[in-house]
Amino acid sequence: MKTENQNVIDYSNPGHWLSLPAHPSKPVDVFYVYPTVWAKVDPAEPNYCAIDHPGMQQGAVSAFGKQATAFETAGNVYAPFYRQADGGCTLSLAEDQRWEVLRKVPAADVTAAFDYYIRHYNNGRPFIIVGHSQGANVLMFLLSEYMKTHPDVYAGMIAAYVIGYPVTAEFMAANKHLRFAGGPDDTGVIISYNTQSPKVVPGTNIVVANNIGIVINPVNWKRDETPAPASESLGSYMPDSTMTHYGKVLDFADARIDLAHGIIICSSVNDNAIYAMSCGLDLGVYHIFDINFYYYNLRENAERRANLFLRKS
Repeated sequence: MKTENQNVIDYSNPGHWLSLPAHPSKPVDVFYVYPTVWAKVDPAEPNYCAIDHPGMQQGAVSAFGKQATAFETAGNVYAPFYRQADGGCTLSLAEDQRWEVLRKVPAADVTAAFDYYIRHYNNGRPFIIVGHSQGANVLMFLLSEYMKTHPDVYAGMIAAYVIGYPVTAEFMAANKHLRFAGGPDDTGVIISYNTQSPKVVPGTNIVVANNIGIVINPVNWKRDETPAPASESLGSYMPDSTMTHYGKVLDFADARIDLAHGIIICSSVNDNAIYAMSCGLDLGVYHIFDINFYYYNLRENAERRANLFLRKS
């Protein structure tokens, strides 16, 4: 598999891994792909960063601490570094152009990393895959292409948490081998959602645009519009005012599916406070906190699906 410039990264090099457990002790693995953490500063820079780009690697470590840790109680966490596409570039592209940009390098790298993980590190353990934002985009290639041609590997997948990018009905129809979650207990399925304020005008959320995703509520694990109040949540993982220390916050984020637009509506948080922490995204777009809002519900659900899978096995 070639990129437009060079071969896919060699994942036999431990330095190309963000997280590589030396002594995996759990019966389940987690394969995590971090979100966009790099954007080029100079327009003359390439559209993809280097695998050892210091800023990208630092951002990946930060994202791991905020997101992947939600799943570390469910399994041994493996996470590759990968050459990211420029964040500003990908968001400004049309859908078909965005997919082609991601396919050339980021998806090629992550697929190579996953294949190496399966062949050299997995040792037959069932696994969960997790990705957010650009990481979710990339996992959709892994699900649609790699899992289709490797059904024996797909049989070991407990669940795929593809969060922060819409998994549409069209995507699922084009990939008949995949299934979307119907509740809290099914395995071999995709879990996906995107979060925003009820005040966001439909079509103006740059992350989802006009894509209508299939959604499951990460608090009550329903597919209908039954609201889940913040009091039902197991807790959010949110920063303090300095944005340096994260901790558990109860009664913070509610969740309700908007089926017409394929998103999760969160009405219980302060728009202005979240906007100040949202890295330039528009007011009411909660993309940065898709996982953090429902961190402890995701943790409980990953453990639950893993235990059910192990019992069935």
